[in-house]
Amino acid sequence: MSLMQEMNERALELGVPLGVHLDVTYRCNERCVHCYLDHDDHGEMTTGEIKDILQQLAEAGTFFLTLSGGEVLMRRDFFEILEYARRLAFNVRIKTNGVMIRKSEARRMRDLGVEQVQVSVYSRRPEIHDAITKLPGSLKRSIEAIRLLKSQGLKVAIANVLMTVNMGEHAGVQALAKELGVTYTLDPTITPKIDGDTSILNLRIPGSELKAVFHNKDLVGNVEEFCAPPPRPGEDVMEGYPCSAGHTAAYITPYGDVFPCVQFPLPSGNVRRQKFIDIWRNSPELNEVRSIRAKDLPVCSTCSHVGTCTRCPGLAYMEGSMRGPSTADCEKSFQRTGILSANMLRQAHAHTHGPLIQIQPLAV
Repeated sequence: MSLMQEMNERALELGVPLGVHLDVTYRCNERCVHCYLDHDDHGEMTTGEIKDILQQLAEAGTFFLTLSGGEVLMRRDFFEILEYARRLAFNVRIKTNGVMIRKSEARRMRDLGVEQVQVSVYSRRPEIHDAITKLPGSLKRSIEAIRLLKSQGLKVAIANVLMTVNMGEHAGVQALAKELGVTYTLDPTITPKIDGDTSILNLRIPGSELKAVFHNKDLVGNVEEFCAPPPRPGEDVMEGYPCSAGHTAAYITPYGDVFPCVQFPLPSGNVRRQKFIDIWRNSPELNEVRSIRAKDLPVCSTCSHVGTCTRCPGLAYMEGSMRGPSTADCEKSFQRTGILSANMLRQAHAHTHGPLIQIQPLAV
């Protein structure tokens, strides 16, 4: 067993929030077409409030800390926050678009011992990338940032979200990552906006393109991160947890709201009104999330994909029920395997005038 697996298992047994994602701001200098956030400032936590939260997280046993946004560097106190996080010995990862990173920022991140910096790149062609970010020159500046970060010896990852407007671009971005000597991840997940607006779901790529991605041997292993805890040897699949959200992971917004995960916007408490550890241990919402096993999912428990699906309970929650299926993940499982999910079969049966999901049989 790897050290990471051992840490995760121990955290799960002890109920420790091992990894926390903290968005320090929703403000951003880009206006990405697929972004789910409201970029206006509705009263972000102050420097002092964030430092207090970091202290509380350290006391709760958190080790992995992701600092993200919006764009983290839109906060003038970002390096003060980062320095404090490192003083508390968090393993820190930063998510950024890189546009505001110059040599001094890259050097400071290195000096503070940041574990990894993830930079978003959607195409290696400026006309595609900059049309997505709506910021002219953003690709050039993001690539310059990656080079600066690499020159300081930092680990860098390029993150690419796959959508209709950059469908044919992932090979180019992957090649760019190789040229720059950085890792590459591809994520086909488009989520509804934080206010529930589903219009951006039109950017989700069609199943035929998903199939090509999942069956491309160069991309296998680079497609998204699946965040369910690995099953223990001999464990019954039906007794497994659908996701690590609320079990070993949590998300905190710039306004102090606590959710099980950044993709699972179930309001579970607010650190401005209550200590984080009290929310973590006693929140009825988090305790409900923790109570759910695979056997408790009415549709998914009957599905042949139940042990291998990347089902996100957050996406399911945004579709209407945290115990229900996520249609996006059903589609992913189908395109990976060619086998229809229980939810797809149910929908096809229920909608005799045509299924909700267009089903194209795969040649297997």
